[in-house]
Amino acid sequence: MSSKHILIADSGSTKTDWAIVNTEAGNYQSVQSAGINPFYQTAGEIIPVLQSQVIPAIDDDILEIHFYGAGCADEKSGMPVTDALKHCFPSANVVEVASDMLGAARGLCGHEPGLACILGTGANNAFFDGNRITHSIGSLGFWLGDEGSGSYLGKTLVVHYLQNELPEDLHDSFVKQYPGLDRLTVLDHAYKKPYPNRYFASYSRFIAENRTHEFIQTLLGNAFGLFVKKYILKHSNAAQYPVHFTGSIAYYYQDILRSVLESNGLRSGRILKSPLEGLIGYHRADLKA
Repeated sequence: MSSKHILIADSGSTKTDWAIVNTEAGNYQSVQSAGINPFYQTAGEIIPVLQSQVIPAIDDDILEIHFYGAGCADEKSGMPVTDALKHCFPSANVVEVASDMLGAARGLCGHEPGLACILGTGANNAFFDGNRITHSIGSLGFWLGDEGSGSYLGKTLVVHYLQNELPEDLHDSFVKQYPGLDRLTVLDHAYKKPYPNRYFASYSRFIAENRTHEFIQTLLGNAFGLFVKKYILKHSNAAQYPVHFTGSIAYYYQDILRSVLESNGLRSGRILKSPLEGLIGYHRADLKA
């Protein structure tokens, strides 16, 4: 097989992980850029990200691109990303822009059936039959859903703080770490400034630093329990297949997450920080087929 370089991306609202894959040598180079989400960005805003953060790492023509991202639910919604990629990589013969959910499913399940879930800045889920997504309990995004995600956890924590519901020791730690934070500042970030999901997700750092606190343990368990109830258990065949997860929240709190799954009679599968490694294998296999 002649040398072929393909570009694979797994993008969320906060960051994008890229793999520049040399299919002949069997190796790849990893690159990270800012998050790309066409729900918030135009092609004109995406192009500078590619030019400054991705292209400098590439020294070969890219012949094939597979971009999986938040906000790329269908061809129309993903068009800003498609246009930006075609502009920056004119040598690419194939430019596939698909949902982060399909990327998670392919990366987690490979060609086997299972439930694939995302718990990062946002949250999502789908049943994958080994070939395609056949059923999903649609995510309602940051304001109306995303239970269990980093943005949901951060939002929940901040609400507890503003409503004086944190235990005294946790409240004092929060004030020390975020001095001067008040209701008006939070509301300004929530309703006036861009990327409120990223803003609230940033508070998940405090949760990580205090994860052994009983209040935080309960907050995490409740959030994951909501995700299971609202999304996973609504799949009629949930108990028959492994439930896989990807995303930083699922990865770093996998002990609590696995416990919640078990208590609901579910079988936990792979829990990966990123589906990129699985996606590299998935597309290599397709090229050899």
